[in-house]
Amino acid sequence: MRRRIFGTTATTVVLGLLIPLAGCGGSGDSAGDGGTLHLVAAEYGDSPATSSKPYWDKMAEAFTAANPGIKVDVKLLPWADIDREVSRMVKAGKAPDVALMGSYSDFAAQGQLYPANELLSVTAEANFLQPLADAGSIGNTLYGLPFVASSRLLFYNQALFAKAGAKEPKTWSDLKTAAKALKDKGVAYPYALPLGPEEAHAEAMIWELSNGGGYADSAGNYALASDQNIKTWNWVKTQLVAPGLTGPTPPSKLNRADAFAAFLNGDVGMLNGYPSLAHEARAKGIGVGTIAMPVSDDLGVGENPPAVGVADWMMAFKQNGKRAEIAKFLDFIYQDKNLSEFANRYHLLPSTITASRTPAGGGLDKNDQQFLDALRGAQLYPVNDPSWLTVSDTIKRNIGRAVEPTGDPKAVLEDIAAQANQAAKKH
Repeated sequence: MRRRIFGTTATTVVLGLLIPLAGCGGSGDSAGDGGTLHLVAAEYGDSPATSSKPYWDKMAEAFTAANPGIKVDVKLLPWADIDREVSRMVKAGKAPDVALMGSYSDFAAQGQLYPANELLSVTAEANFLQPLADAGSIGNTLYGLPFVASSRLLFYNQALFAKAGAKEPKTWSDLKTAAKALKDKGVAYPYALPLGPEEAHAEAMIWELSNGGGYADSAGNYALASDQNIKTWNWVKTQLVAPGLTGPTPPSKLNRADAFAAFLNGDVGMLNGYPSLAHEARAKGIGVGTIAMPVSDDLGVGENPPAVGVADWMMAFKQNGKRAEIAKFLDFIYQDKNLSEFANRYHLLPSTITASRTPAGGGLDKNDQQFLDALRGAQLYPVNDPSWLTVSDTIKRNIGRAVEPTGDPKAVLEDIAAQANQAAKKH
């Protein structure tokens, strides 16, 4: 029997929103001393200057001042290591009290996590943006507390578009027309298609949703080799990749970070991005247009598929029995001003309704409002399914083969689907 992986509203998440940095800060595995809460968090910065450490140092000091007797020890780990390291700590009986990372469902399935209703007030639990709350829930129980989030929109270089006489694309055929005009003007990557192993599952989902497909069917079960998805990749292969509209690097070899770097160098006409890239580009003087992903010409007029949403998760472990202390810490860290300070530091979106709109939360940069609007109706990865980590890795390692010269989109998707079904059976 195939398990339902999505709730009533289908949902989705990217494992790590920013580039990893070497781990720093905090002590080792000692999680047992009663007066200290141990937090393991992913490092969001990509250099010492942008490290998350100053934020967590400030929060730890302020929390202890407000709650004498409860100290907070923070250990930062790179995105590449944190899932494996926290799993190791849990198995060794040395779980952190709180973790901020990209996945939670494995721990929830093992009974390792406190549900939100044992930690947060009803008001606080209801304050999360709905698509994020859906993605953080297994059944009707919230285990993964969304912390920061984003959505994906199509970016285009306004100067390159003007030079090529290209117009904002609304459909796939518009996108192809714009890409051809950009190529004719010598743009290296008319449309950057990052299907390399770093984050191919994000790009893949964006394209599939824009044709009425995606990772799940209407019943909420995996549908990775659906007719819509097969049509999507046939179109991308024959209409974009084969005519040379995706640049000199084969899509299966192009990672997100490299595509973003090329965009910041002025070598990309269009790509899918999130708020921090827009801020970086504007800081370099690049005019950026941001629009919803163009839709397949096969979709009806006025159909608006959801954007892809991304989030990272705060979770509380039962192992050390510090429910009351953890509850106090979460109440503190989810205050509008504290949550927004972290989100603003990395040009991400706070996960709560109040932090994204109130003066106390600092409000939103006007350029970020479009991303918030997209997030409200977004679809997130099925992170609430314990097999998702394996499935997402399978997609990342294989979807690029669908658009290679000798690739067969139908065969590639069916292979991915078969591997996903095997992974689901193991959980």
